[in-house]
Amino acid sequence: MSDDAAGSAHAERGLTNSGQSVASFEESERGPVRKVQAFLHQYPTSIPFIVLLVGVLIFAFAAPGKFLSPLNLSVVLQQVTIIAILGMAQTLIILTAGIDLSVGMIMILSSVVMGRTCVVYGVPLFIAFPLGLLVGLACGMVNGLLVTMLRLPPFIVTLGTWSIFGALNVWYSRSETIRAQDIEAAAPFLQWTRTLIKPYDLMATFGLDLPFLKGWVVTYGSLLMILLAILLWYVLNRTAFGRHVYATGDDPDAARLSGINTKRTLIAVYALAGLICAVAAWVLIGRIGGVSPQAGQTANLDSITAVVIGGTSLFGGRGSIIGTLIGALIVGVFRNGLALSGLEVLWQDFAVGVLIIVAVTIDQWIRRISA
Repeated sequence: MSDDAAGSAHAERGLTNSGQSVASFEESERGPVRKVQAFLHQYPTSIPFIVLLVGVLIFAFAAPGKFLSPLNLSVVLQQVTIIAILGMAQTLIILTAGIDLSVGMIMILSSVVMGRTCVVYGVPLFIAFPLGLLVGLACGMVNGLLVTMLRLPPFIVTLGTWSIFGALNVWYSRSETIRAQDIEAAAPFLQWTRTLIKPYDLMATFGLDLPFLKGWVVTYGSLLMILLAILLWYVLNRTAFGRHVYATGDDPDAARLSGINTKRTLIAVYALAGLICAVAAWVLIGRIGGVSPQAGQTANLDSITAVVIGGTSLFGGRGSIIGTLIGALIVGVFRNGLALSGLEVLWQDFAVGVLIIVAVTIDQWIRRISA
């Protein structure tokens, strides 16, 4: 027998006596903490919902008879309307792992174009109003083109366009405020979002007596916010475009290899965000009555705050419009509750800052499950 044949026979005898067990790669039983982490990763909106519920319960005891009154809750809803709408625009961008520091300035510029074009220059409303919407759309598209074509970080791009749009705002408005009386006389439609609805009286016209609706007051602006949230939820969760947005934010290289045009998706996202900012401009005019080039100066940070607290990941690919809506309500509830409890504004800002840090920390902890 040759040496090769002898070696083969020896190897076969060794294999016969070897173990027959198969390697197993099944995951071991998860502990309670790991299960919670997995649940929160799968349902990120549950965290802000729990925080909102806890906040409502705390302030219901801290300010009994005041906080849970229908009138006060109606005020909270009206106060968060603009921030929630801007937060929805910001959510679309953050889902793609970007950020937009110019959303507030786009809103202000759009409101100035709507009001000043109509009132000062006498342009018909059916031209001035769509022109304001187009300005928001164009500003968003500029951001998207700069991010995709120049391949610059969204933070740097939108920081630059924030200054550019701000300069255009000062130039076009001439730093002049348009009074509510002038808006009402020339273009009352721009104030339409401030129209009040009393649900109890509305139901009474249909012969329904619903005592729990007494005291509630809702504006058309708040209803517009809710309708916009439903529409964007549908787009993100039931359309191909929504799946492209999540895929682009989660892993742009994998999305590109799977056939998604990531550049076109990003441009569309930024353009849509700009249009939503223009809708917020319409609500802003209704909120303050007139047009001010200085209104909404803190809207950028407030919108990011609502998105982060609402559970949307700053790293992209995970989050929801409903979470942002809840995040805006959390900020409104905490500010309102602390004010009713007698705390100063600085402690309200302190509480919101703590919420932001906690939200980002939880997001980092949840993301470890997918690492």
